[in-house]
This record gives sequence, structure tokens and C-alpha cells, in this order.
Amino acid sequence: MNSTSSAVSFEQVYKAFVPRGRDSEPVLALREVTFDARPGEFISLVGPSGCGKSTCLNLLAGLTAPSEGVVSHHGAPVRGVNTSVGYITQDDNLLPWRSLRGNVELSLELRGVPRQERRARAQEFIELVGLAGFEDHYPGELSGGMRKRAGIIRTLVYDSDVVLMDEPFGPLDAQTRVILQAELLKLWQRSRPTVLFVTHDLVEAIALSDRILVFTSNPGTIKREYAVDIPRPRDPFRIHETPGFAQLYEALWEDIRAEIRTDIGTQAGTQPGSQEGGRTKIGEAAS
Repeated sequence: MNSTSSAVSFEQVYKAFVPRGRDSEPVLALREVTFDARPGEFISLVGPSGCGKSTCLNLLAGLTAPSEGVVSHHGAPVRGVNTSVGYITQDDNLLPWRSLRGNVELSLELRGVPRQERRARAQEFIELVGLAGFEDHYPGELSGGMRKRAGIIRTLVYDSDVVLMDEPFGPLDAQTRVILQAELLKLWQRSRPTVLFVTHDLVEAIALSDRILVFTSNPGTIKREYAVDIPRPRDPFRIHETPGFAQLYEALWEDIRAEIRTDIGTQAGTQPGSQEGGRTKIGEAAS
């Protein structure tokens, strides 16, 4: 792995958290996570709940630091908040006192982009996702899907070369999810940022990604990597009909099903070895 030519690099990354409480011991969330992402690559992170997928995004965003190992952005270790990456969460986080246009312009305004230029760029993105005519509406006057579109373009209009997305379509209904997947692919094709995308939806991961990284149950490490060889451009509405889809879906599900069974078995009682109650103590994992 050549981290200097990668947009994103994780090298032997461990992350432990110390729960609140006087006698609490560190709990290992990530163990030996190593991968890179090339410029313009779309990578999905999948795996059981609590396996550290979102922690990977937070490490790259500089919201927390690795306990061991190195997280790099274009070859430079991330130290402190990384304002060069965009971050889209499950919540749209729109400011209720600003209009749709005002929310989309916000990141450009904070960057100091002149008013006329940011207005033109915001309008371009608003039209790309079919929100023209709603520029002066406030978040409370928009549907969930419309707010989600606004949250996505507010980040993408900033033109970050790396975008982190943490289950951005999770709260939405199935039909709206597929519509927004198609919108996201259209926006991504426009400027090709590197994307790290956390999801529990395997169909979504296949429809969007160049590669899919499957994480083990807690503590999370990368169990397997899958290349998605389905040609682009892709149609999320018909991805099920694409040759190779069924085989890839089944392989992904078998990997994750095995991890879910392991996780359930571990939580049911203390297992032999280093895990206790579904969690691993960092001192034991390092030994």
C-alpha cells in the first residue's frame, strides 16, 4: 500500500474507548484496520452494528484519534479536526432559521466565497437534485427526502476531495432511498470525490461502490474486501437485474451473517479466549 498516492490510508489502526466509571477498562472498537482509498474511489464499509465503521469516519475527520496506528489524508497523518473532508451524517443538520438556499450556501459562506459566486454554485446543485423552486423554503417546510438532498449538496458544494457518509439514507423509506442513491451517483460522477460510505444495506453498497469492505463483529477489523465489477453508470432501480449482482450479494450476506452469529453467541455468555460479553479489552487484544 502506497499511502502517499492514496487519498485515504489506515495503517494498523487500533481504537479503544474508556467507558465512564471509576473501574472501567478500555474497550477495543477497532483492531488492526488497514486499507487505503484511491482518489475518486467510492468505498462502502459494511458489517454488524457496533463494529467500528462510524469510528473509522470519525478518525479520518479528526473527531477522535487512533489509540495505535496512523490515519492519513493524502499522505499526511490526521492530527486534529480535518476540515478538508466533508461529513454527511444520518441527520440532515440543516439550520432551521436558514432557507434551503441559505443552508446550501453555508459552507461556501464560511470559506469566504463571494456572494454572487456562492449563489450561482448553490443554485447549480439545487437544480441538479430537483429542488429548484424550493430555494426560499425553510427546513420545516420540506419533506424528509428534500431535507436529505439539501444536506448532501450542502456538503458536496464545498468541493471536498474526500466525503464521509454515515448511513445518510438510513431513516428514509425504501423508495426515497433508491431515488437518493441515483441522485448521489449523479453528483459523485460530476466531480468524483473519494467517498467512504457506511451502510447496513448491502443492495445500496453494491449499487454505489467500487469496493466493499466487510468488517468483523466487535472489535472491528477488515474481514474481506470485495471489488464491485458491475459497469458504470449504474441504475439503482435495476441493480438487482445486473449480471453478477446475486452472487456478490450472497457472498456479502454470508460473511456478515457469520459475524452476526458470532456476535450473538458472544453476547449470550463469556466465550473462551479474549472476548468477554461481546467486547475485547485492549490489553488482552495486544497480547
